[in-house]
Amino acid sequence: MKILVLNCGSSSIKYALYNMDDQSVITSGGIEKIGLPDSFIKFKLNGEKHQIDRPIEEHTAGVQFIFEVLTSGPHAVLGSLEELGAVGHRMVHGGEKFNKSVLLTPEVMKAFAACNDLAPLHNPANIKGVNAVSALLPNLPQVGVFDTAFHQTMPDYAYMYALPYELYKEYGVRRYGFHGTSHRYVSQRVCEYLGIKAENSRIITCHIGNGASIAAIKNGKCVDTSMGLTPLEGLIMGTRSGDIDAGAVTFIMDKLGLDTKGISNLLNKQSGLAGVSGGSSDFRDILAGIANGNDRARLAKEMYTYRIKKYIGEYAAAMGGVDVILFTGGAGENQWEVREGATNGLEFMGVKVDVTKNRACRATEAVISTDDSKVTVCVIPTDEELMIALDTKALVG
Repeated sequence: MKILVLNCGSSSIKYALYNMDDQSVITSGGIEKIGLPDSFIKFKLNGEKHQIDRPIEEHTAGVQFIFEVLTSGPHAVLGSLEELGAVGHRMVHGGEKFNKSVLLTPEVMKAFAACNDLAPLHNPANIKGVNAVSALLPNLPQVGVFDTAFHQTMPDYAYMYALPYELYKEYGVRRYGFHGTSHRYVSQRVCEYLGIKAENSRIITCHIGNGASIAAIKNGKCVDTSMGLTPLEGLIMGTRSGDIDAGAVTFIMDKLGLDTKGISNLLNKQSGLAGVSGGSSDFRDILAGIANGNDRARLAKEMYTYRIKKYIGEYAAAMGGVDVILFTGGAGENQWEVREGATNGLEFMGVKVDVTKNRACRATEAVISTDDSKVTVCVIPTDEELMIALDTKALVG
């Protein structure tokens, strides 16, 4: 069976085509700048990178372009679209309605659209992707895999905010969490890798990238996670502030004369590593700044790793201990400095990282803790697209 995975953003479409017989990626790529005259598709095939420029006005045309590249011309990998068994979609915010992946029926899409207020930038784009496939291949099964679904096992005392209860009942104001597909994949994969049972484990998964979140997973189920109603809460990220005093938000709004759109832009796009360092949101640039004696870059790094360390300690307390600490995501997989900074000082919890193993590990599955560490510290590269493909295959048979 061949399954196409789509991740539709407001102006982009990422995709990956899988051969599910061996779970291999046949090709992958994405369209960027939809709606602009300089839009293009980039993709990888047989280890080589390709780009084709073409004006793409909207998502249906974008999906059509992907289908065209897959089935015709010098880069074709399908004889026809009839070879596709299904399409799996990354769906961002499922609210409380979806706690698992589902076949996308008209009733499901109506329920998903009702969550648009919770993710006004992401959910409508996801819907466009589903509608685009339906318009071109109306009989092809489609599956939705929700970023928020894995976190729906959190207990109420973990996901509720201490706000008037009516805000939860009327508007769904609570903590939902994100990156759920990644947290689910790596927490399952690490059990396979270490040969342990999920049902008798306490795992802290650290998805550290430009967007970052941590999850506490006890006996295979999420019991807490750092992101909240939106992806803004929790860790310091590339351009997001993470946790901040709500009083500081209104104070800044008054001082700078910002409306809700303005403060949202400041907290989501001008803060985090970029805001503190005064430069880049990329952790590699932060490290380069430190090497050049930039003290604000030093401060950004220390704030960044300190926040991760605090959440690790917090979630160890929430689960009554921890057996595995796992790093994934762009920075979590590739930057030993992040892992070192986030675990230094946790020896009291039984965490002992092997300096040599940690510094040698880059984007590969590995144990980086010492042999006598009571807590196993791992690096497990994430694969959200494969998780979506696996769910899609399971649901369509």
